[in-house]
Amino acid sequence: MSVPLVDIRSVSHRFGQLAVLKNVSLQIEPGSYTILLGPSGSGKTTLLSILGGFVTPSEGKVFIRGEDCTAMPPAKRPTTTVFQDYALFPHMSVGGNVGFGLRMQGVDGATRAARAREALALVGLASAFDKKPHQLSGGQRQRVALARALVIEPAVLLLDEPLGALDLKLRRQMQDELKAIQKRVGTAFIHVTHDQEEAMALADHCVVMNDGRIEDEGPPERVYHRPATRFSATFMGESTILAGTVAETTNGIATVATSIGLVLLPGAVQPGANVALAIRPEHLVLGTNEGAVGLGTAEVSDVVFQGSFKRVLATSTIDAALQFIAKAPASATVQTGDTVMVSCKADDMILLANER
Repeated sequence: MSVPLVDIRSVSHRFGQLAVLKNVSLQIEPGSYTILLGPSGSGKTTLLSILGGFVTPSEGKVFIRGEDCTAMPPAKRPTTTVFQDYALFPHMSVGGNVGFGLRMQGVDGATRAARAREALALVGLASAFDKKPHQLSGGQRQRVALARALVIEPAVLLLDEPLGALDLKLRRQMQDELKAIQKRVGTAFIHVTHDQEEAMALADHCVVMNDGRIEDEGPPERVYHRPATRFSATFMGESTILAGTVAETTNGIATVATSIGLVLLPGAVQPGANVALAIRPEHLVLGTNEGAVGLGTAEVSDVVFQGSFKRVLATSTIDAALQFIAKAPASATVQTGDTVMVSCKADDMILLANER
């Protein structure tokens, strides 16, 4: 069995009396693009700082390439970090910034310049070598910071919300570029964000964090379509959540008692268990659907046109606390105030045991 590139073992951390990481274990494979995803205060940035050597964990160990790096200073470990504010030296040229890490390693000037030019070419900025950072756009400065990190050939590149300061169009462009660069260089990237769309666009390994713990991890497709917890279902994209109790399970079919009636769906769960049923917006149908589970009627409270679809919010007429979130076709004629039937195929309902 191969040794993981990064092996985080039972890491906990406290700032004073505040526990920000709680017994976190995680393995990162070589060549992967891992996203640490979670809300503010979930512990994702602290975990990245521990990986980079800027914070020593209160408990637990961090191994990189099989070596215990827990107490190793940042300059000694095989990682580099790209910060949100880029942290470029304004008085240095772009080439000088990119070659700075090599200079600290004692690499001679000619070799530094050659390797800095190669790194800038990798990120599409070969012509910027002699410019100063203030002459570049935000997206270009971000690429310079990326080139500076990659030029020293780290085993792991750490990115702390690197696209947070960019506008939406540039952020999406940089997502495409980051993914392409990572595939070209083959370095493992570990990227912190709170943006679910960014996570799904970039990651091949998605780690959802909440309250200092890992809630869910795996390929983004699995985390989105079959989340492990209620928090994961609501943070990694939107979901309609139905709380219920399993009345009985027969031949792999669970009968769940909910506020809108009994719902039958696949799942082997102990009778009496409290569960949550999660439904993604694209799986909710406004109207009847042959072979689908009927979820009663709902009154439409809001319709937002979003280009390729309409985002529809509707309140159940059976349970006023239940709000449906649906994606309707852009051509749909649904309007605020309409009363509509709501349904969903049983296979598209996600059964989450141990409701949280």
